[in-house]
Formats: sequence, C-alpha cells, structure tokens
Amino acid sequence: MNIKDKRKKRVRAGLSVSPDRPRLSVFRSLNHTYAQIINNSKVVVYARTQEVKNPENVEGFSGKSLLAYHAGVLLASKAKEKGIEKVVFDRGSYAYHGRVKALAEGAKKGGLNF
Repeated sequence: MNIKDKRKKRVRAGLSVSPDRPRLSVFRSLNHTYAQIINNSKVVVYARTQEVKNPENVEGFSGKSLLAYHAGVLLASKAKEKGIEKVVFDRGSYAYHGRVKALAEGAKKGGLNF
C-alpha cells in the first residue's frame, strides 16, 4: 500500500457518512477535476470540469482552479435538484488546497452544506 492509499484510508476513516448526509468525493487528474456525490456506494450526482462552458471570472481563481470552482457550483445545483443539501466532503488523498479547495468553495457557494 503506497502513501496515497494510506492517506485516503485515514481521511475516509474520519468521515461520518449517513443516508441523509452522503459523501462528496473529489478526483483530480492532470488536466481535469471530477466530483461525485455517493450514497450507499451509488453515484447520485456528478460534475466535472469538462461540463463547464464559458466560466465567469471569480476573484482569487484562475485556470484549472476557476474551472474546478464552477464544477463545484454545477454539482451543487444538480444536487439541489435531487434534494441533497448536506454532504460530507471527502478530499481523498489530496490536500485541501488549489483545485480541491476551489471545488469545495464552489459547492458551498452553490448551496451545499459541509
């Protein structure tokens, strides 16, 4: 087991997931960022940076972080349509910084409660 897997396991062990509070999981690839809301091992809602078209400028974000911020807002709007308002944020093996932080702030701005 490598260091990333150990960190992911440690982070997930501290999460208190319940049916009324599903898990918002984040994945970062080299070029894109993906987010899923998972309830009972099933993906309920997802969003990715490829879905963002013509992002508006937001102070403090640029480039990939700007796209991640708008993906978070998009995820929150999709979650609201499904009736999800509260989630537990699962950053996986990533630090709460950069694109992961931008996605979380976008989801909060969109109306999700962590």
